[in-house]
Amino acid sequence: MQNSMFHVRLNARRATLVAAIAAAFPALPTYALTLSAEADAKTSQVVVQGDKPSSLPTEIPTTIEGIQAKEIERNINAIDAEDALKYLPSLLVRKRYVGDYNHAVLATRASGTGNSARSMVYADGILLSNLLGNGATFTPRWGLVTPEEIERVDVLYGPFSAAYPGNSVGAVVDYRTRMPKAFEAHAKVLGFSENFQLYGTDKTYSGKQLSASLGNRQGDFSWWLNLNQLDSDGHPIAFTNKLMSAGVTSTAGKVVTGAVAGKNPQNQDWWILGATGQYHTIQDHAKVKLAYDFSPTLHAAYTFGYWRNKMDSGVESYLRDASGNPVYSGDVNIKGKKYTLSATDMSNSQNRLEHLSHGLNLKSSSKGVFDWEVAASLYDYNKDIARSPLVAIPAADSGGAGRITDQSGTGWNTLALKGIWRPDTQHTVEFGYQREAYHLKTLVSDTGNWIAGNADKQFSAFRGDTSLQSLYAQDAWRITPHWKTIIGVRAEQWKADKGALANASTTLNFASRSENFVSPKAAIAYASGGDWTYKASLGRAVRMPTVSELYQGTISNTTIVNNDPNLKPEKSWTTEWSAERSLHDGRGLLRTTLFHERTSDALYSQTNTLVTPNVTNIQNVDDIRTTGLEIAFADNDVLLPGLDISASLTYADSVIVRNDKFPASVNKRQPRIPDWRANLLLSYRVTDKFSSSLGIRYSGKQYSALDNSDVNADTYFGFSDFLVADLRLRYQVARQWSAAIGIDNLNNKKYWAFHPYTQRSVVAELKFDF
Repeated sequence: MQNSMFHVRLNARRATLVAAIAAAFPALPTYALTLSAEADAKTSQVVVQGDKPSSLPTEIPTTIEGIQAKEIERNINAIDAEDALKYLPSLLVRKRYVGDYNHAVLATRASGTGNSARSMVYADGILLSNLLGNGATFTPRWGLVTPEEIERVDVLYGPFSAAYPGNSVGAVVDYRTRMPKAFEAHAKVLGFSENFQLYGTDKTYSGKQLSASLGNRQGDFSWWLNLNQLDSDGHPIAFTNKLMSAGVTSTAGKVVTGAVAGKNPQNQDWWILGATGQYHTIQDHAKVKLAYDFSPTLHAAYTFGYWRNKMDSGVESYLRDASGNPVYSGDVNIKGKKYTLSATDMSNSQNRLEHLSHGLNLKSSSKGVFDWEVAASLYDYNKDIARSPLVAIPAADSGGAGRITDQSGTGWNTLALKGIWRPDTQHTVEFGYQREAYHLKTLVSDTGNWIAGNADKQFSAFRGDTSLQSLYAQDAWRITPHWKTIIGVRAEQWKADKGALANASTTLNFASRSENFVSPKAAIAYASGGDWTYKASLGRAVRMPTVSELYQGTISNTTIVNNDPNLKPEKSWTTEWSAERSLHDGRGLLRTTLFHERTSDALYSQTNTLVTPNVTNIQNVDDIRTTGLEIAFADNDVLLPGLDISASLTYADSVIVRNDKFPASVNKRQPRIPDWRANLLLSYRVTDKFSSSLGIRYSGKQYSALDNSDVNADTYFGFSDFLVADLRLRYQVARQWSAAIGIDNLNNKKYWAFHPYTQRSVVAELKFDF
């Protein structure tokens, strides 16, 4: 099968995929896995050959999706690492513009784009998920992976593996990057451009990306180096606004024109006065990977990652005075009503970030009775400075009073000790010890010059640590040639300590906390003896509160007013029932999955209307229920040779069942979970050198407010439905040269996830491979 996403070789009548496919249950044919069934009727073993996921468990007890480098290169306009996930079922990355480094949250079946702590992202075993907090500003560190170095991506759905903590309740994303088998070199030049028209903005925003890679294997030693720079001018993502009802009928204030009338998500009339958050970002990435084979069964690897981000934001005021000059602050008069623009309503900002990552792995792979692995990783905010003004200064090169937010020294580290025991052909036991530790340190200081000044005086600060120690075990038992079960358990000890919150004059310390939890997992699978496989899975997940949720708040009169260090963890029970049919002798497949999740003490920002109606903070929502259906299909050479199709459709009914603190939210939809999602990817290999693809993505109705009061979705702050199409054409110019051109959002849909998504964009690239 030519260039197949998922190649399965089945041996005649034994082609039932018996054990391994029941455990792995790969839903879309998007990663290369070759299965050969032994003809021996006594054992009926399934031998797994070829590439495997890099850090996912040996026996995967739930649905898995994936995609290989060749499919990314052929079908996706991939500029950032998260683009590789674009067409996988039930997934959405809230990427607002190219290079979005602080809001690109991953959403899954029952977790929205406000729940970043309900999924996990790894690259070569290094944790990229930012579990210091939960929400839009705690996104995975996608910048530590570039599309050129990706060998494959696998996604494990749901909390059904005992090898992962409760943050896996949504999904586990595992990037595996390249390691060479011989000398190789790669270079790529990419450019992109977007014509953005919204409110009073009508401009073109463009950027470029340069990437180079080198690698070699010399005997038992191999190495890989990847360098990448992204220079991106993103469109504006925020808009200054004033409710029309806030205006005071008066002749006072500077008479201005240019304000754009509209309605906010609650359908209230407002004025849009200017565009802010127009980020110019320059991101530098470097990755070094070293590997050594001590023996045919003992391997060591070290990974170093460097990511630097320089961001300067711009402002565009729509307001003009009588002389045509832009107006940024002060009292203004719009159609006979006075409004006051504060100094920070239209202001610039800067970020200067340098983050480092380290990963070390030592692993045995004898495939015998016992194998083991030791893995450790470190993610370090070596430098993390954000600057913003307190004065109305539209020019980015002007000074003035401001604030500096310094998170340098923040980070996390992980340690994992893993074992695999194969006492016989019927059992594979995986077990291990894991430790994760998170440290958050934030200092906000006043400065006399927000661009170049030093930190003069503390304005506020907070800090805190959390850690999680876990023991886990799971046994994959091949009961008969047709039946397989997986039973696992995870025991966890969570600790939060060293928490403190401060303002300019007062520091308040929090008491330490320690809690223990046990999460069972179970699955059973049946291979019918034909082309059908059936499976049911059950798992509990405990998602611990993050450092930010516990300790980030404010102080008023020596009292903490808007954070709760006693938050309960989220506790979810998730079930999944699947039926999968192999099509055309393994060239394709069809999967149907029914899923259900019940979450108690879900963590959301809300107002306790019964006790503290004037305070909004992170609170526990008593009970949320989600029930849904996912259908995934993929096949190759459909109707004509070279035409490959993959498609998925997801329906989710996610409802708040109980919320005593905010009764108005009961029986309303869980925020940011659309009722329908759908993806379609058509890939056609016109010739051996020329390929084309058309992707279509759909997301249905959703809300952002817990009480679903944001009924107008097609506006700033709104979360709208969308239907967008993407096009890509790729041509192999010569053996070592290829070129591609693509269009994302071909139909130029204007859609929202609080901020506006990218409008129609053209992407062009030229690549050299040696």
